[in-house]
Amino acid sequence: MTPTDKPVTQRSLFSWVLSGNLKLQLLLVVVIMVTVFARVVPLEMQKRIVNQAINLRKMDLLLTYCGIYLAAVIVAGGLKYLINVLETVIGQRALAEMRKGLYHHILTLPLNFFRKTQPGMVVSSLVTELTTAGTFVGMALAVPVTNVLTLLAFAGYLLWLNPLLAVVSLSIYPIVLLLVPLLQKQANKSNKQRVDVTRTLSSRIAESISGIHEIHSNGAYPLENKKYDRLIDRLLKIRTRWSLYKYGVKTLNNFFNNLSPFLIFILGGYLAMKGRLELGALVAFLSAQEKLYNPWKEMIEFYQVYQDASVRYRRTMTYFNRMPEHALAPADRTAYHLDADLQIKDLSFVTEGGIALLDNISLDLKAGEHLALVGFSGSGKSTLAQCVGQLYKYTGGIVKIGNQEVAQLSKKDMINNVGFVAQHPFIFEGTIEENLLYGCSAALAGNGHQEDGGLPSLDDRIAVLQHTGIFTDVLRFGLITLLTPGIHEDLTRRIVNVRRNFQADFGELLADHVEFFSDDSYLYHSSISENLTLGSANRPEFEPAQLPTNSYFRNFLDKADLTRPLLSLGSGLTRQTVDILGNLPPDEVFFEQSPINATELDDYKLLVQRLKQARLHQLSESDQQMLLTLALRFTPGVHKMVGLPSVLEDLILEGRALFRDKVAAEHPGAFSFFQQDEYLYSQTILNNILFGKPTSSSHQTQEKINQSIIQLLIEEDLLETILEIGMQFEVGTKGDKLSGGQRQKLAIARAFLKNPRLLIMDEATSALDNNSQARIQNLIDSRYKGKSTLISVVHRLDIVKKFDKIAVMRAGKIVEIGTYEELINQKGVLYELVAGKQ
Repeated sequence: MTPTDKPVTQRSLFSWVLSGNLKLQLLLVVVIMVTVFARVVPLEMQKRIVNQAINLRKMDLLLTYCGIYLAAVIVAGGLKYLINVLETVIGQRALAEMRKGLYHHILTLPLNFFRKTQPGMVVSSLVTELTTAGTFVGMALAVPVTNVLTLLAFAGYLLWLNPLLAVVSLSIYPIVLLLVPLLQKQANKSNKQRVDVTRTLSSRIAESISGIHEIHSNGAYPLENKKYDRLIDRLLKIRTRWSLYKYGVKTLNNFFNNLSPFLIFILGGYLAMKGRLELGALVAFLSAQEKLYNPWKEMIEFYQVYQDASVRYRRTMTYFNRMPEHALAPADRTAYHLDADLQIKDLSFVTEGGIALLDNISLDLKAGEHLALVGFSGSGKSTLAQCVGQLYKYTGGIVKIGNQEVAQLSKKDMINNVGFVAQHPFIFEGTIEENLLYGCSAALAGNGHQEDGGLPSLDDRIAVLQHTGIFTDVLRFGLITLLTPGIHEDLTRRIVNVRRNFQADFGELLADHVEFFSDDSYLYHSSISENLTLGSANRPEFEPAQLPTNSYFRNFLDKADLTRPLLSLGSGLTRQTVDILGNLPPDEVFFEQSPINATELDDYKLLVQRLKQARLHQLSESDQQMLLTLALRFTPGVHKMVGLPSVLEDLILEGRALFRDKVAAEHPGAFSFFQQDEYLYSQTILNNILFGKPTSSSHQTQEKINQSIIQLLIEEDLLETILEIGMQFEVGTKGDKLSGGQRQKLAIARAFLKNPRLLIMDEATSALDNNSQARIQNLIDSRYKGKSTLISVVHRLDIVKKFDKIAVMRAGKIVEIGTYEELINQKGVLYELVAGKQ
């Protein structure tokens, strides 16, 4: 078996050295040999410069030897850089392959492994623990070969210069070779402890963060702090001990390397004074001895890196050295396409701790039959469903799908025939479409196809969105999308056409529900700033919140004679709001019809006191900005505490035209002004179609608008296009941009889109409202009965009547099974459960 045939967790650290890097390693050896020769040349040049050039006073020799010296130094430096580059490439390649291999292996491990393993442990292993191993692989050949050859070359050169002096100076290294491993052994022992405690610490942190809700709700800060502090204190002692041993190795090495020049000075000086050693040879000897320190130092550091990498690598691989419970794909055949009949006989499942979760379960389902699993919490319903779906490997009995034993089927066989929806489904970061197609893409990838080839059609995707009730949500995501200028030209033109039709066809019908934008009319459901600009800002300084402090806009207000009226309006709003709401608690519900929000009330209370003591023109700049802020956000149709003076309304309409002309001339591109025949890229597709604002946020109003827009999108043949855009909506980490119901619907749609022969639903509708649950159940009854076999763990007993069979479970056993009528008539456990719910 070759190294690449072994599971990644059983490969040795050294197996990565040549794996995929043989050519680079051979190139590295050649470069190293040239580098070592280039390092010896300067030593000989030093001797010749002193003995021949300087001693004989020959300038030509001085220049020649110095030139050779410089060339050798430059070549050696360049080649050393090349060696580092090759080391890095080899090491990073190996690290990437380690991470890939281990990650691929971890994903195949049994689910019960992850019940005992914290996510932080997996993250730490993949991201941190393997890094040193990758670094070592890059060094594994380069460092020992470079430094051993360097040491041999330098030692040979020293012996050639003077055998006696060379033997004396090199005699200290055997002592080092004896003492260093003793210290390193203790360092390795501490390092192993450090890796283990660090791993435990990572798991503890991950557990605390995952359970932060429980910590807060129980006020368990002292308990968690003690657990964490104990680990930190333990790690402190281990890391201190480990560091002391490491520094001991370095100190010992430095001592002996500094002792060597002392011996050379004593003996070499004596030989030079006796005429038995040339002065140039002594200089070269001292230089060579000094250079001997670097390869020796690098070898010691390499040894420490190896020990650290070996400990981390083996600890990591040993921890994950478990095999998948099932083959990922069949070895000598294509994946089965199974009949959907199900046979379960004497099924049992006992945990590693000896707890029997299932006990001699037996039942049969014909292809297309639907089974409901009911019972109290902990009765084994979900465990049974997961054993049938091969998520857990049962410990006894038989489970057969289409006459094939589930325990013997590969994962590929299962995903080709089985769909699974969990009670708490996981939504991956990415788009709605990527999550919708997740199961289908995985099945195709497992067949060796491209993930985007052979996928369900757009019609099929839209159909399953409609069936599961998430269609409207996806359409809304599409409608709230901002389009990119220059990319969707044809689409924007058609949306403008929908806008015209919307106002022509539904303008009168929705007149009480939508206030359409108009150059000639005041918009009572838009703020004063929106009425003045009648557009959307393209620059930050022109955003509504920045206008009160924008000097250009303030100058415009002065020119349009609007500053004084707006300050007066702000003053009235401040007094009126503080008078009405000043003594109420800071709850947002009381401030829904006020331009002042709850967090600002205290500041405006103080402003009222200052208004009593000064006239408007006497107020400070900051106070005037507060009044302008309030006036500019005033929306008459929403903030009904104060009416809009008719004089101010006329001034605003006059100022609107003035502002548009002024900004277009002086700050072109700062605003996108609302024009009936132009698409507004700063607004969503929905806002472009409405070209106005709803006058109410009620569900009825929104529903009328939505139905009108959908009708026009269908007529314009744009519905599918908007849905495609909506399916590109990014759902966020773990789908956190979706509600719980939306995540559940998306997971159900994901399973339905596979059209599996056997569908397992583990309380799959628990997060849905009653109407959505009824929709899903009606779909299952009408579309899948007789076509797909269904096992459904049910939490609502009012939906089990139409199931072909109902199995009632208690303490890991099926206590009764039959049709709804049969079980009710025999007045057993189901009868008691149903009666208890009423």
